[in-house]
Amino acid sequence: MATEKIIIAGAGPAGLTAGHLLVREGRSPLVLEQRDRVGGIACTEEYNGFFFDMGGHRFFSRHAAPRKIWEELLGDDFLTRERLSRIYYRGTFFDYPLKALNALAGIGPFGATAMAASYVRWRIFPHPEVVNFEQWVTNRFGRKLFRTFFKSYTEKVWGIPCSELQAEWAAQRIRDLSLRKAILGVFTPQKKRTRTLIDSFRYPRRGPGMLWEAMQRSVEAGGGAVRLGTRVVAVHHDNGLVRGVTVERDGAREEIAAHTLVSTMPVTSLVQRLDPAPPAEVLEAAGRLSYRDFLTVCLIVDREEIFPDQWIYVHDPDVRMGRIQNYRNWSPEMCPEPGRTGLGLEYFCSKGDDLWTMPDDELVALGTRELDAMGLVPAGLVSDATVYRVPKAYPMYDAGYAEALDVLRRHLAGYENLQTIGRNGLFRYNNMDHSMLTAMAAADHLVTGSGEDVWSVNDEQVYHESAPEEALADGEHQAARALESVFQRLDSIALGGALGILGGTLIVLLTLAQLAVGSPEAGGMLGLLGQYLPGYSVSLPGALAGLANGLVLGFALGWTGATVRNALTALVWMALGFRAGRPFGGQFLDYI
Repeated sequence: MATEKIIIAGAGPAGLTAGHLLVREGRSPLVLEQRDRVGGIACTEEYNGFFFDMGGHRFFSRHAAPRKIWEELLGDDFLTRERLSRIYYRGTFFDYPLKALNALAGIGPFGATAMAASYVRWRIFPHPEVVNFEQWVTNRFGRKLFRTFFKSYTEKVWGIPCSELQAEWAAQRIRDLSLRKAILGVFTPQKKRTRTLIDSFRYPRRGPGMLWEAMQRSVEAGGGAVRLGTRVVAVHHDNGLVRGVTVERDGAREEIAAHTLVSTMPVTSLVQRLDPAPPAEVLEAAGRLSYRDFLTVCLIVDREEIFPDQWIYVHDPDVRMGRIQNYRNWSPEMCPEPGRTGLGLEYFCSKGDDLWTMPDDELVALGTRELDAMGLVPAGLVSDATVYRVPKAYPMYDAGYAEALDVLRRHLAGYENLQTIGRNGLFRYNNMDHSMLTAMAAADHLVTGSGEDVWSVNDEQVYHESAPEEALADGEHQAARALESVFQRLDSIALGGALGILGGTLIVLLTLAQLAVGSPEAGGMLGLLGQYLPGYSVSLPGALAGLANGLVLGFALGWTGATVRNALTALVWMALGFRAGRPFGGQFLDYI
């Protein structure tokens, strides 16, 4: 070919980031986008002057490179927002992250005790093999908490039982969440907490679309091109090289030669559009992968202040809605008319099901009824509405997905000048910054011939608890895994807290029962506790003293037991490490 032509399929976060970086290096990529606007599922929709963010996209990252691009392109349009979100469950709102008094008031003392008992049971006797989401969460938090705060919402999002959702998704999305952090966060005063990404985030004045539109201008100003309304319908190749693509626009087709193809389109669609077609087993694997879609019912409400949250998670199984976005609280400029605000009611669905095919007016009526029933917005305040459908929003981590994806990955590795990036290009539930990082790796590879493997960015396979297995030689791995399956690390603070709640609650209940049926003066055998528990007696004040004693002693017992058990297990790990000639003494304290 006379000139190099880099084609980028898709103008979402990954595709535009690749284009933006390539024009900085003097390249002139052609970005093809089938929709009439850039941003992919991170775009901003506009309706009657109001702006709607499909999914609510917080801008935060542990990585400096994406943050630098955001700040360069947005400048003063990049706001800092204080986060506020809650969980709605069975008519009660829970602050998220948890706060002590709010959580206890919502769950109640009996519910908290049941959760503590469930946690202790599943930490001491966990599922020996963790394959699915339900097992992963239950082992870490107990079945009671799983059923209350994970099951319903997760099944709304994915449309399948939690027992069919693979553990990789939980490991990737919530691996940093632990009961230890929840307990410490609950009892640490807000002002004394370390400021984290949970507390605040960055956000463009008029939604994430501002960033991608700025990036589009950057690509075009740098000599590249962005064609909207242009769909890739075929990818032509021979001898392990992509030679070009056929695109369709306004009913007309055109062939475009390509020196390199960077694809962000769904990897299943890419494989199905290869010409010549790949082997039957590759097409079959593509057919086994599926996506989850969602739609947003966008309401314009004749009230400016509705609720203080940016978003609310709806865990209640009796409400079909999954999440509510309050756009004025993301940025006031999302709702330019005073006295009115915009809400986004998110319904997770699959293309062709009853929600996806429901007429827009019925969806608006459904959302309005559910908001009214939840006590958030009276139905009469909704003055205008529209609906946006978002296909292929979430790659499905169902049974067998990993094997099918591996078939596609191995086949696509055979094309020397093809790279797949982004959420759909890698079939990975990436955040925006992770998608941008895959684009950076791809651009670096095109410019320098090296760079990080895009498949290693946000690799969800590293999800096991922090056991020091990596220090072992290959010959020791089998024994190490067997040990880990039997002796999972116990969280000493969480176990201590759970046993403390159980001990204190048990003393209170026994005392109240004695007061109800017996003589307080006699107290029976229960009265003997006063000899061991300071301040305790069979009385109402004594019950409070017993609660305090139970909390302290239960915590001490749980913390000590977990620490000793973890120390003994870690000593065995050390022995295995020394046998392998790779001691890991520095990790001993981390494990206990």
